[in-house]
Amino acid sequence: MAVVLVTGMSGTGKSTVLTLLAHNGYRTVDTDQGDWIDRTGEPMWREDRIDELIAQHERSGEPLFIAGTVANQGAFYARFAEIVLLSAPIDIVLERVASRTGNPFGKTAEERNRIIADTREIEPLLRESATVEIDTRQPLDAVLDQLAALAGAPDLRSST
Repeated sequence: MAVVLVTGMSGTGKSTVLTLLAHNGYRTVDTDQGDWIDRTGEPMWREDRIDELIAQHERSGEPLFIAGTVANQGAFYARFAEIVLLSAPIDIVLERVASRTGNPFGKTAEERNRIIADTREIEPLLRESATVEIDTRQPLDAVLDQLAALAGAPDLRSST
């Protein structure tokens, strides 16, 4: 089974879809949570931890969804069956970060300006390396079905 990277800008729905995929029995790792990222400078994956995580799932044959957007994720692209870019228009993203409760990032004007700048600068780079782009304005169950299909799984609509 596949190891799938779910990437995208803040507010595109990475944490939401991972939570729901986990609820449906998939192994998921949100690298924004826990000790996956070295935050001493530019946020970067701790490559030894990510390498071991992927190696475990390559051996297990179980599907794995990893979410994150960090500068060194490209070092692992060859090991992902799919690189999925979640996207949404900037006005939707800003609305989502303003209303979310589980993550404080995006509440200040400075952070919102950073999201806008990052979307202009970084999202095109993510798009170039993505194997699939999913617009998260569509119904959430459709997004989940697309992700499950990439991992070789059946439609999740009846279980969400």
